[in-house]
Amino acid sequence: MSNVPATARPKLVAGNWKMHLRIATARALAEQAAAAAAEVAGPDVAVFPAFVHLATVREALRGSRVALGAQTSHEKQEGAHTGKVSPEMLADVGVTTVLCGHSERRQSGETDQMVRALARAALRAGLTPVICVGETLAEREADRTEEVLRRQVSVAVDGLSSDDLSRVELAYEPVWAIGTGRTATAAMATSAHRVVRDVLVSKFGEAGLGPRILYGGSVKPSNAAELMNSEGVDGVLVGGASLEGPSFRAILLGAVRS
Repeated sequence: MSNVPATARPKLVAGNWKMHLRIATARALAEQAAAAAAEVAGPDVAVFPAFVHLATVREALRGSRVALGAQTSHEKQEGAHTGKVSPEMLADVGVTTVLCGHSERRQSGETDQMVRALARAALRAGLTPVICVGETLAEREADRTEEVLRRQVSVAVDGLSSDDLSRVELAYEPVWAIGTGRTATAAMATSAHRVVRDVLVSKFGEAGLGPRILYGGSVKPSNAAELMNSEGVDGVLVGGASLEGPSFRAILLGAVRS
């Protein structure tokens, strides 16, 4: 595996709210995120609320520097797809970025090929896809982490141009660390991010140095700074800790210290 040089990329702190909150609490949390982003200069900030809260959160974030994201989308622009939401619809309500292939979605049946289709659809609609990759506990214990990451990343970006890639972000989220309280060590994160970056550079050359690669998996105020200070980690995708304004602010502060 080649030794990929680091480049300067601004940190990103992103909060995935998953299937939580109600309208009032989503609005309040968005207002706290906006206030924290105004107070803590430096890292880029994004939040990913549930579909039903997008309009409310958009209004709460108006005038702030916090980007509005969605947790998934459908690959088609429109059609007979009951219960689905297209990336064009998301863009229409102010969404600028969307998660593609979050581990919880992959466990529900999303394949590598489906994730690739979702990322391309997001690009088609002018959104930034955040392509999520990561190994299960069984795969890690079988020493297959690098194999899994190379496959997932390669399939997800297959057929993209260098220009497309410049609008893509990725997130390494080991499945065994999602919602479990277990977190990859700094060394584990560095190793995995190096693999992801190596795939991008191998396929796209210098353009592969552009996309940010986030770490996701039981990120909290106590470990965020260390993770973001790890080589090749360009930010964090935060789950449960993003559901409380003070803890999300603390993670933003960790990004400044990293």
